[in-house]
Amino acid sequence: MSLKISPMMKDPNSFLPPDHPMYSDAVEAMKRYHQAQTEVITGAELERLRLLAEHQFQAVTDYQLRALGGPAKPNH
Repeated sequence: MSLKISPMMKDPNSFLPPDHPMYSDAVEAMKRYHQAQTEVITGAELERLRLLAEHQFQAVTDYQLRALGGPAKPNH
């Protein structure tokens, strides 16, 4: 089965594979956040972990959207 590239899709080799460190870092950040919740960590530290996980998953999403040729937020 071959991958058909739509006019909107860019080079399929530019996609992140599931085992890419960017993915695994985001998953690990989410695990740290959930672990902190179970350990009843609250306040600024819990918020820091949540924001870190959210940011890392958003970075993966933005990268994949750009790779697919779709809209993504501008880089700052």
